Amino acid sequence: MPTALVTGASAGLGTHFALALAQRGHHLVLVARRGDRLDQLAELIGRRHNVTAHVIVADLAKKNAVARLTAELEARDLAIDVLVNNAGFGARGDFAALDRAVQARMIDLNCRALVALTHAVLPGMIAQRRGAILNVASTAAFQPGPWMAVYYATKAFVLSFSEALHEEMKPHNIRVIALCPGPTRTEFADIANMTDSDLFRHFASTPDRVVRDGLKALDAGRAVAVSGTMNKLMAGAIRFTPRALARRIAGSLQKKRQDSG
Repeated sequence: MPTALVTGASAGLGTHFALALAQRGHHLVLVARRGDRLDQLAELIGRRHNVTAHVIVADLAKKNAVARLTAELEARDLAIDVLVNNAGFGARGDFAALDRAVQARMIDLNCRALVALTHAVLPGMIAQRRGAILNVASTAAFQPGPWMAVYYATKAFVLSFSEALHEEMKPHNIRVIALCPGPTRTEFADIANMTDSDLFRHFASTPDRVVRDGLKALDAGRAVAVSGTMNKLMAGAIRFTPRALARRIAGSLQKKRQDSG
């Protein structure tokens, strides 16, 4: 039975990915900061499905967290067949006014930890000539985002990195995909200060829908998956929109929400 590691598993998409993979018969490695939630999820998975859920508490934004996580996997003799890089967060506001440490942490979690953990599990996958990596990006990856400048940039990084790795890993029979959801009903909006957003209030998708779309696209071997019909239309349209116009539109939406927040 394959083993899947899910980061950010204590809430939102991470929890739903863990449950969906358990239903598929995967053993789980659940990683997040909140150990009590992970324990509850592991108990639920064990009760519902005939699989094992391992809990590893880690704050992946910290400098040596991935190294410690890798060492813990080795100590428990856990080989990872599927990696879901889901952990991440956003922050809305004027770049110059937002706390520098918060923005640095966003880069560390959304980008550095994702790359480090991917690099850590790939040798085992290459040796076995099988594996799968799903990186959670966002529709924010397709254009600049004034007033969420760092968040949009981190997701653009995840998209570009995932697409490149998708090609590199083809000869090794390893699938790599960037999943790009739009607004989703999770804790993200609360943390990012976006609860007043019309997109989140009226057009947010459910986590189950996003996870289903992501795993379906991963099974199909696609490089990029945009979840939701409206999101696909918007992501497609941005390819034909001049960059100057795209950033002004995104900026006007974010600035309006920021002024009214």
